[in-house]
Amino acid sequence: MTRRCELTGTLPLSGNLRSHAENKTKRTFRPNLCHVTLMSDVLGRKFRLRVSARALKTVEHRGGLDAFLLKANNDDLSLTCLKLKREIQKAQAAKVAA
Repeated sequence: MTRRCELTGTLPLSGNLRSHAENKTKRTFRPNLCHVTLMSDVLGRKFRLRVSARALKTVEHRGGLDAFLLKANNDDLSLTCLKLKREIQKAQAAKVAA
């Protein structure tokens, strides 16, 4: 399993550790990934996702999982989140049509 956020697509970055003597040592900056259960208001179901702490803050700021997914770019989302986004769009379209 890759160390990738399912909502924002954040991947590990590489860089250098710099000592006081300015020695360069390669290192990786890994995203702070958490296993989280998020609730979809439209579908009324819970989903277990592996997201970064930063993405979790953004989900709360945007007003929940549904609002985040509808506004998110499809290139950043994982396959499970893309399926979830399509289900939410279908449910909202059915709600408007009824």
